[in-house]
Amino acid sequence: MQPAITIIIATYNRAHFIVEMLNAISKQTFKSWECIIIDDGGTDNTETVISSLLKDDSRFKYFKRTNKYKKGLCGSRNYGLDIARGDYIIFFDDDDLVHPKNLEIAHQVIIDNDTDFCHYQKQSFVSEKPKAIDLEVEVKGNISVTNIEVVVTGEIGLASCTVLWKKECFKTIRFNEDLQYAEEWECYLNIISNGFKGVIIGNILYYNRKHKNSNTGEFWNDNPRRIESYVKSRKLVCENLIALNLMNRELKKYFIHNAYTLKAKTIVSKLLEQSFLNKVYFWMFPLKFKLFKMLKQF
Repeated sequence: MQPAITIIIATYNRAHFIVEMLNAISKQTFKSWECIIIDDGGTDNTETVISSLLKDDSRFKYFKRTNKYKKGLCGSRNYGLDIARGDYIIFFDDDDLVHPKNLEIAHQVIIDNDTDFCHYQKQSFVSEKPKAIDLEVEVKGNISVTNIEVVVTGEIGLASCTVLWKKECFKTIRFNEDLQYAEEWECYLNIISNGFKGVIIGNILYYNRKHKNSNTGEFWNDNPRRIESYVKSRKLVCENLIALNLMNRELKKYFIHNAYTLKAKTIVSKLLEQSFLNKVYFWMFPLKFKLFKMLKQF
């Protein structure tokens, strides 16, 4: 039977973590799902350690990323999107855990509110597994193009694994395979800026594991590849907002401040090209940035 929800998990050398996540998925109270596991060219024994799960539950499906897609999280997820059969899409990470009612609650919220996606909350952990708390659904607000600023600025953090989407949200949109960090921020803003709307709930339905080898851990440890991708994602979002006439005063201020922090003159240049900023900013930017670096030391 065709599943209602497709879960997509990109994995790379996480044999020591992935079984815990797959076991958590198998305990979902919502049963109509398929879980597509895309191996991004790992060299460990991931396929071996999950072989019994693949055999015992046909809803789990294992694939190796083909050369049609670039190596990395984005290419693996895009592969999953192209072969997904469900009417809804959700992305989980191979090193995390998930609430047993994740799919049930998020799916029902979308139906009850006639919306395109449901954003729920997550809780971080290091070693001790969080205890799943079962509470009534708490609707906190809405997300759409009319308040896209809250997602751009991070006031509302749409993490890669905290959203259940209708599949049609990805009909013409995919992850940018040149990005190695902040790829979900760029992709999800692309979806919202194209008119899709969602509901925010306050329930914690996902548990992300903190460790130094995660993408986020590498970013905060100043990994050059992650930093470069972070800057590039900002530039792409800036360009998209400009093209769709969604760049307002508050967003301009956000990107300028962001550019100072990231040492990213290309973002300011992009705004200047579109005459969103007075030309004086072009001359003031280097001076302000030097002053910012001096003050940052204190």
